[in-house]
Amino acid sequence: MPVFKNDADNRWVNLLLDATFFSRRDGVLIFRANKRNLHWRFIQTESVDEVKQGLDALDKAGYGWLSVALDGRKGIIQLFKARYPGLPIQLCQFHQMQIIRRYTTNKPKTACGRALKALINHLTELDEKQFTEALLNLQTEFQDFLQERNEHNQFKHRPLRSAFRSLKTNLPYLFTYKKYPTLNIPNTTNSCDGSFAHWKQKVKIHRGLRKDRRNKMIEFLLSNS
Repeated sequence: MPVFKNDADNRWVNLLLDATFFSRRDGVLIFRANKRNLHWRFIQTESVDEVKQGLDALDKAGYGWLSVALDGRKGIIQLFKARYPGLPIQLCQFHQMQIIRRYTTNKPKTACGRALKALINHLTELDEKQFTEALLNLQTEFQDFLQERNEHNQFKHRPLRSAFRSLKTNLPYLFTYKKYPTLNIPNTTNSCDGSFAHWKQKVKIHRGLRKDRRNKMIEFLLSNS
C-alpha cells in the first residue's frame, strides 16, 4: 500500500489510526492526518504487528508525529509509548462512549447503569478533573451495588463493573488533547470514520466485485480521500 510523502513544511502531523471491517477477518487499517490517508493495510485483525508494520513504512517515509489518536485496542497504546517515548496519546472519546454504551445498553435497567450512561454522554463537554470526580462519586455511590454476588458467588453486575474498569484504565488518555492545546490534537478518530463512510458507500454499489478488484477500488478511493 502506498505511503504518501510529506511536504517539506508539513513534516510533523497529528496521526489518526483506525480500522474498519467488512467481515470478521476482512478489514482495512488506516493511518490518516490532515484529512488525508497517508497509508493503509488490508488486514485480518487489528493487531499490534499490523500497526508496527504501518509505522515502519511511515517512519521510513520521513513522517514525524505530534500526537496520535486511536481507539485504544489492547497493546497498541503500549506500542506507541515504547516506540515514541513522550508522544501525546489521545484515546478516541467516541470509541470510549461506544464501549460504555455496549456495557450499559441504550436503555439501562439499573440506577447505576443510567447514571453511568448519563455521565458518558457528557464526556466531550467535561475536563479531566470534572469527569474524574464524577466517576469517583458514582463508584462510591454504587459501591455496594457493584459488589453484589449471585448464588454462585459471581458478581451480578459484571458488564457495569467492566464499564467502570474500562474508564479507569483509559482515563489517562481521554483528555490528552486538552493538555496540549497548541497542538490541536483531535479528540476522536472521526476523520477516519468519515473517510470510511465515503468509500464504503461507493463500494456498496459494486457489491458483486471479487475481493481483489474490490481492494483495488478501495485503494483508488483511499488515495483520493
